[in-house]
Amino acid sequence: MTRKIRVGMQFHPQQTTIESFLAGVRRAEEIGLDTLWNWDHFFPLYGDPDGPHFEGWTLLTAMATATKRAEIGCLVTCNSYRNPALLSNMAKTVDHISGGRLILGIGAGWNQRDYREYGYDFGTPGTRLDALEQGLQIIRQRWEVDTPRPLRNPIPILIGGGGERKTLRLVAQYADIWHSFGEPETYARKSLVLNDWCAKVGRDPEEIERATEVRSSSSEADWEAYVDAGATHLLMAGGDSPWDFHDMERLARWRDTRNG
Repeated sequence: MTRKIRVGMQFHPQQTTIESFLAGVRRAEEIGLDTLWNWDHFFPLYGDPDGPHFEGWTLLTAMATATKRAEIGCLVTCNSYRNPALLSNMAKTVDHISGGRLILGIGAGWNQRDYREYGYDFGTPGTRLDALEQGLQIIRQRWEVDTPRPLRNPIPILIGGGGERKTLRLVAQYADIWHSFGEPETYARKSLVLNDWCAKVGRDPEEIERATEVRSSSSEADWEAYVDAGATHLLMAGGDSPWDFHDMERLARWRDTRNG
């Protein structure tokens, strides 16, 4: 399977206003980006730690109504913050609102401040990953029995993370898209580990789209290095407003040239 390159943007819902955030999302869709993302945190991750911040899933509803073509999602939802049956219903609802454009991005969670201040049990990496696996099973089962079913059924699942013993096994078992960070050499090595897990669980590794983050200041040579490492879905991180659309335009032009 030869995948076309896809490109996207993660808008950080911090140090901004709803008006500025949605204006950025609309402009990114006009530029032609394939996917548009926020994140799932409760406080800013940089800058003023107590500055303005908005919740990811309610914001996804606004993103769904502000756009018409691009796929949308949280990069990534923290499994621990919501009952998985509830999350399945939230995802189904946003899927319908968006006309079938939702990607369910999900991970085990890591930001201790979110857990502490909102009263969630932080646990350990192992317990959070076990909960993620249980949550994925529940989510997929609910999509089969709840009414109405998702428009795009099943909704594509993106799992974020690069842990080689547990996370990549879950990617092999449950994900349609894998997202991870790291330099191209690291990404290529983890991609091979994912292929090994696919062989162990009986999954065709070509079924899983490979996504990674690229810096806004990166060059076309950097993007090509990630493609050589196996990535076909490159996501820029948007920082906070005012948004810089020049780099989004560069990425979209490169994609168009690369795809022919």
